[in-house]
Amino acid sequence: MPRKLARMLTIFAIHLCLLSSLFAQQPTARPVAEWIRAGVIYEINPRTFSQSADFRGIEKKLDELKQLGVTILWIMPIHPVGQVKKKGSIGSAYSVQDYYAIDRSYGTKDDFKHLVSEAHRRGLRVILDIVANHTAWDSVLMKHPEWYQHDAQGNIIPPVPDWSDVAGLNYASQDLRAYMTEMLKYWMREFDLDGFRCDVAGEVPTDFWETARIALTNIKPDMIMIAEANKPELLLKAFDLDYDWPFHSTLTNVWENGAPATALIDTWSQDRERYAKGSLEMRFSDDHDEKRAIARFGERGAMAASALVLTMDGVPALYNGMEAGDTTESTAPALFEKMPVFWQIGERRPNFRPFYEQMIALRRAHPALQQGETEWVKNGASSRVLTYFRRGSGEEYLIAINTSNQPFEGVVAVPQGEYKDETPGVGDPKPAVTLPALSLGAWDFRIFRKVH
Repeated sequence: MPRKLARMLTIFAIHLCLLSSLFAQQPTARPVAEWIRAGVIYEINPRTFSQSADFRGIEKKLDELKQLGVTILWIMPIHPVGQVKKKGSIGSAYSVQDYYAIDRSYGTKDDFKHLVSEAHRRGLRVILDIVANHTAWDSVLMKHPEWYQHDAQGNIIPPVPDWSDVAGLNYASQDLRAYMTEMLKYWMREFDLDGFRCDVAGEVPTDFWETARIALTNIKPDMIMIAEANKPELLLKAFDLDYDWPFHSTLTNVWENGAPATALIDTWSQDRERYAKGSLEMRFSDDHDEKRAIARFGERGAMAASALVLTMDGVPALYNGMEAGDTTESTAPALFEKMPVFWQIGERRPNFRPFYEQMIALRRAHPALQQGETEWVKNGASSRVLTYFRRGSGEEYLIAINTSNQPFEGVVAVPQGEYKDETPGVGDPKPAVTLPALSLGAWDFRIFRKVH
């Protein structure tokens, strides 16, 4: 064997060993139940979801939610709201007086049990929003001042100065940890919940969540826990999903401020490097902490953003009213008031509900669009057009999304071949398309299935 070739093979072997060592050291996220991996989350604000603003108002719309295609109902906090130092006329649902009680305006505990039971009867899972980082100033837990954070003078303080309506809890207290764990077990055991969305989860010690997860899994092995955080360590043992805040922020910057579409690819790649193998993140364009997507991006832009969320890896989430094109505000100050979803606006935006129904149905019918591999593909205008493959279970989809108000006529860097256009609204039977030539209108998107 020539010396040069031998040296090259030796160097290659060394690099291969180093690469294998690197992958061997990469941690793995906790295993996630298949129903979670295939799920579509729908966030419900009981205050705003219906005119009656109660559990019965939610129950009346369960059939509509089933038809929409969502599978996991996330219900925002249902506990009595603190009145001391409250913000707005009602106060924040995230300022909890009593973790074991239900706000009387929503109904009784029996009403909530009935809601969960009826959701389960329709094949829908139900998770409850839990606020473990802080309480209201008039919380029943104030009889244990040692469970709270204090300043140098011994005064109880908010977890963040701007959050003046809540008091921060201190998980150095083992008694507090035991109380909170038993509280979580109570809601799962007594109401047959399928899990929890955990508010400000990254500010609560990770080891608390890991211990609580074990206790909850003993009650329901295939439960779900979602962390409102972007903290990789939470997905190792405690949580199934966390928030993809960086991706959401970049999406907003691209859609609203004209940042290059390639910034989304960079953000996605950076997150892949930060997180353990197999980690799942919740993807969204709208929730109760944000100005409504339709108000930020316009009608067509909001639909294009949802097309991205619903065809990406991870687990997508919708906020109540999105499917009607609702523009009623949700974040502060609306978070502290009663501002019901204006469902009637759906009459002015008749394309919204069919779009969401068809997009969700497409995702749920094809494993490649759920947790298939993602491969970004170059195109003739990569600064404003996203193109990417989703592959899995023998399927191959190419998604193209125009993130701007400028039409696109060009090519995408894929081998020439035949594809079927599976985009909602393009008619049936689905037309065959020959790529790489591609045409997109402003804020347009296309979903192509490769014909094998």
